[in-house]
Amino acid sequence: MRPTRIYVRPLRAVLAKYKVKSVVHGIAHITGGGLRENLERILPTGVQVTIDRDAWPRPPVFGWIQRLGEIEPDEMDQVFNMGVGLVLVVSPYYAESIRHQLADAGLESWTIGHVQSGERGVVWG
Repeated sequence: MRPTRIYVRPLRAVLAKYKVKSVVHGIAHITGGGLRENLERILPTGVQVTIDRDAWPRPPVFGWIQRLGEIEPDEMDQVFNMGVGLVLVVSPYYAESIRHQLADAGLESWTIGHVQSGERGVVWG
């Protein structure tokens, strides 16, 4: 287990860089309710996000908790962040640039999904 990561400075730097352009479309802090619930809260009507479960490494502690507690995978996804503490919904054109900025600030990041038109919500791909 690691202490909570503070995202304020790197996030403010990203937002400041793209002040004029509409690049960051949403920010979701992944707390209780897991990735799906927290991300869904920021989506407008007609927008669906598909998340790739294999897009990031899950910290081993989650497998240990799941085995020890005999917890179903869906419940793990709903209760825990599974290693993703913050999600930025960004224009695809700028995604790599933003990932480089975050890396320069010492934050690991992944492209974990994509946005498309559809029924509002988050689905696992």
